[in-house]
Amino acid sequence: MNFNVLLGLQWGDEGKGKIVDVFASRYDVVARFQGGPNAGHSLEFDNVKHILHNIPSGVFHKNIQNIIGNGVVLDPVIFRQEIEELKEKGININSNLFISRKAHLILPSHRILDAASEAAKGKSKIGSTLKGIGPTYMDKTGRNGLRVGDIEADDFREKYRFLKNKHRTLLAQYDFQYDLEEKEQEWFEAIETLREFAFVDSEHTINELMLQGKSVLAEGAQGTLLDIDFGSYPYVTSSNTVCAGACIGLGVSPKNVGEVYGVFKAYCTRVGSGPFPTELSNSHGEKLQKQGNEYGATTGRPRRCGWLDLPALKYAIMLNGVTRLIMTKADVLSDFDHLKICTAYKMKDGSTISHFPYNQYDIAEPIYKEMPGWSEDISQIKSFGHLPEAFKQYSRFIEEQTGVPVHIISTGPKRNSLIEID
Repeated sequence: MNFNVLLGLQWGDEGKGKIVDVFASRYDVVARFQGGPNAGHSLEFDNVKHILHNIPSGVFHKNIQNIIGNGVVLDPVIFRQEIEELKEKGININSNLFISRKAHLILPSHRILDAASEAAKGKSKIGSTLKGIGPTYMDKTGRNGLRVGDIEADDFREKYRFLKNKHRTLLAQYDFQYDLEEKEQEWFEAIETLREFAFVDSEHTINELMLQGKSVLAEGAQGTLLDIDFGSYPYVTSSNTVCAGACIGLGVSPKNVGEVYGVFKAYCTRVGSGPFPTELSNSHGEKLQKQGNEYGATTGRPRRCGWLDLPALKYAIMLNGVTRLIMTKADVLSDFDHLKICTAYKMKDGSTISHFPYNQYDIAEPIYKEMPGWSEDISQIKSFGHLPEAFKQYSRFIEEQTGVPVHIISTGPKRNSLIEID
């Protein structure tokens, strides 16, 4: 098939951006299918680190078409910042970036609503990135959102004012101070930057390209365990991050899906609130955070760290129909005397389960299998055969438990820091 999907299998931050960048040269099109600037895809090459939020990770390849799909919510201000940063580095993408008319716009008032709502939750806050994602998707499903295609309409400003006034009414219920007018000017200036790009009916564009034999890589944001339906609700994002979301977020039939690449860290991390069964609040957790430089690309917040959770990983593989696994940050596990992998959960009622439960707070403790660690630096190793025996054992155990082959092992942030396995 010429429509493949690449997505995260944990709570986001799995290193998808680098993998998409590596894969991009094998495809004609890279398309983002959901999420917004709450995603941060980090890539590093030529000794320069790049972080993308709205823009697909294939933009560093000149001959590839990049599409922001209908399932994405787009912040014009952050989009303009990304474009300017890319131009400063000599990368001009005006000719190879296309934006779906059906993608929804994040308004300044969406961001204010997000902040007001989160502040009102107090200790029960969900850990929002405060980018206005949730309120934008709420307007989308409420059928009064503003879309990219509306920019072309004569009554665009009138539509904007209608939605802004609705938001003012909602904000009146919060004790929250804000200055909307100041943010509006910047937003409308950024709209002019958006106008420089081609707006397309992306569902037609992608399907026509596929009929021409072009290959498409669908790029997901966040991770499976943050999916609005299947994640650890309510500590989730506002879109479908699973493989089915690629079909909805790009307008592609499920029958066209070929390979599904599932990206996971060799351990687990999570940003913000929510259950995390294998979280380590000890020196091991601190070591993972330090060695993995675990800080959010979008928020800068430190990530919570823990051992690999196999019931959660198998759950994500099942939901997505993953055909190949990609393990990232394998090098971070170097220099541990031993490693642990969660294989099941002991529940508060005394039972033991090996599946991902409805309420993760019902988990009393994870049940671990302990495995030997390794001390060797693996960041420069280029073949599976040269990896330490303990690492091979770790990787093969994951394959045996999930039933899916590990196709790629990433051993560092750079493009060439990876091992591809036949």
